[in-house]
Amino acid sequence: MKTILVILDGLSNQVASHAMGYLQAECAEGKGQVYSLTCELPSLSRPLYECILTGVPPVRSGIIHNGVSRLSREQSIFHYARAAGLTTAAAAYHWVSELYNRTPFDPARDRHVQDPTLPVQYGHFYSDDTYPDSHLFEDAESLRLSHDPDFLLIHPMNIDDAGHKFGLSSPQYRNKARFADGYLSHWMPVWLAEGYQVLVTADHGMNDDRSHGGILEEETCVPLFVFGDGFSKLPDLTIPQSTLCGTVCELLGVEHDKPVCRALLVPKQEWH
Repeated sequence: MKTILVILDGLSNQVASHAMGYLQAECAEGKGQVYSLTCELPSLSRPLYECILTGVPPVRSGIIHNGVSRLSREQSIFHYARAAGLTTAAAAYHWVSELYNRTPFDPARDRHVQDPTLPVQYGHFYSDDTYPDSHLFEDAESLRLSHDPDFLLIHPMNIDDAGHKFGLSSPQYRNKARFADGYLSHWMPVWLAEGYQVLVTADHGMNDDRSHGGILEEETCVPLFVFGDGFSKLPDLTIPQSTLCGTVCELLGVEHDKPVCRALLVPKQEWH
């Protein structure tokens, strides 16, 4: 099943629980379910992109801080999808390009990608943390309409950027979360109507020191919203962040060797 993974960078579950009105409404209608999960450590971006997309925690992947700039040594969702002959795309921060396509990031070469030989075949990558989330979602939808990817990663940065500038308890941070929910309300009804499986989560949260990386609940507790016929929508599941890669691979129907949260999925014979 075609799958869209949305990583809202830096969104603490504490704010997601009251700021994401559209996503909560879809869940209330029975189209989705919301969970909280604890991110791996350290609660930093590049290490957790790698964890979400490969299922390997930072201390095992070696991507243990944001300055580790090299290609991943692990197999990611992009690699498994490509090996199965599926199409991949991403509208994401340039660190994703550096992990799975080419490093170091060269904007002239790597910002816009159309190369079927790469793990991320089609991409729009940005390097400015203030790049508008509204544009990023438009980039993603352009990729979806142009290339019909089986797996699409959408990764906006404005929530994290506001958190670093103003902190967890600021109106600026909370409003960026509300804006992201609004952008999803514009695009997601179409995705759901067309049968996509959609996961909306975060890499890590944010604290009132305007940072993250430690073990505070506001830094490590993040949301996971799931939508689509492939999900069981059972309440109160414990979902390790390291199982998201394998779970997405199961939805895509591709071979992999990653851990899976089986309770999050319905049996394949029940898929519509």
